[in-house]
Amino acid sequence: MDNKKAKVAVFVSGGGTNLQAIIDARDAGKLPHVELALVISDVKDAYALTRAEKAGIETKVVERNDGREAFEKAILDILFEKEIDLIVLAGFMRILSADFTSHFPERMINVHPSLIPSFCGKGFYGLRVHEAALSYGVKVSGATVHFVNEIPDGGRIIMQKAVEVKDGDTPEILQRRIMEEAEWKILPASLEKVAKEYVEK
Repeated sequence: MDNKKAKVAVFVSGGGTNLQAIIDARDAGKLPHVELALVISDVKDAYALTRAEKAGIETKVVERNDGREAFEKAILDILFEKEIDLIVLAGFMRILSADFTSHFPERMINVHPSLIPSFCGKGFYGLRVHEAALSYGVKVSGATVHFVNEIPDGGRIIMQKAVEVKDGDTPEILQRRIMEEAEWKILPASLEKVAKEYVEK
């Protein structure tokens, strides 16, 4: 069983820095139970696709042209065809329906740039999270990796890492620090943990 791997699809919408962290972890031998099988983007010119291609990972683009139902069905068809076991949302800017998430109970993970339950849920994404943290005056923020369910940012927490908020931080500076010190560390580590548990079930 040692060589068994979970087939993983990573969903992206933008630059793909979290995807790169996963690729780097794989290349460093830190993801022994993970096969990076597929990268799916809802944006055809997302730089994440270029990162995936350079890393030798198959890519698919599914744009949302005909409403959520058709969009999600198109993605599900690909996932089932490729026999994907686990999904990672790595900067994927779409909220997926309960119908979609129900196909992957505790087999879908997301990284969120705060310490859930702070600054999370509907409307909290990207720089908005860090703007809220700074306007509230928190001294510690961080990142959370959690399972995805029908509630935005509502699934069970897998891993968290705290990051200091410093005087003079802007949302952009804080965002970068949280990525470097938390997201890029705990996302690959959480993926390996979930994949290992999945293949050993």
